[in-house]
Amino acid sequence: MLPPNLVAGSANMDGNAAAAPPTPGTDMTGLCFRDQLWLNTYPLDRNLVFDYFALSPFYDYTCNNEQLRMRSIHPLDISHLSKMTGIEFMVSEVMEPHLFVLRKQKRDGPEKVTPMLTYYVLDGSIYQAPQLCNVFAARVGRALYYISKAFTTAASKLEKVGYVDAEDESTSHEPKAAKETIDFKEVKRVDHILASLQRKLPPAPQPPPFPEGYTPPSTTEGEQGPETEQADPKLPAVDPILDQGPAKRIKYA
Repeated sequence: MLPPNLVAGSANMDGNAAAAPPTPGTDMTGLCFRDQLWLNTYPLDRNLVFDYFALSPFYDYTCNNEQLRMRSIHPLDISHLSKMTGIEFMVSEVMEPHLFVLRKQKRDGPEKVTPMLTYYVLDGSIYQAPQLCNVFAARVGRALYYISKAFTTAASKLEKVGYVDAEDESTSHEPKAAKETIDFKEVKRVDHILASLQRKLPPAPQPPPFPEGYTPPSTTEGEQGPETEQADPKLPAVDPILDQGPAKRIKYA
């Protein structure tokens, strides 16, 4: 049974056919229903929330609850709903007067139901809750968007840094001495810090003694320079080329 304002083929005052409402069960997460006149007339509690929900486009007039309403039975009477099969609505959670959660489900037996969609009434406004897969898809899509944006920003900054470095290398003609200036105040400051750290540290320990019977060499091989080689007694005292003794006389025939 359809309400009078949603009967198929009805015409409005202008003579045009009325727009057909969206089919219940489709994705209507972008819709919001609110009837302020009804809210001002009736209290929104667990007994009347289903009547208020039946005014919204989310309501399916082919459900078992509507059949109970036509028989003047409370539409949420579980004793009658459990004996029926088909589409039905149930109020799953209630936080009067602000939040009411309604679940659309398919009943195949007294104890066998399959959840289909979820709706909630928040402070008088009715919404369709998104499905879990859509929530995950939206969250993953948002995360990928921000990750891609972060990589794009990082890449643009790296390109700017490389461009600036190349520009500096190509246009720099100043001598290195002019760039590498020494700040003596900083040098004195560093010396002062090092001296204060040295005063705070304990003195260095003494080196361990040599083992018994070991005699340290007086000089190392590296210290024996050209002076030791000149004092070597094995070397000849005279130049063998320049000092050849008295010249010999040669007689010609």
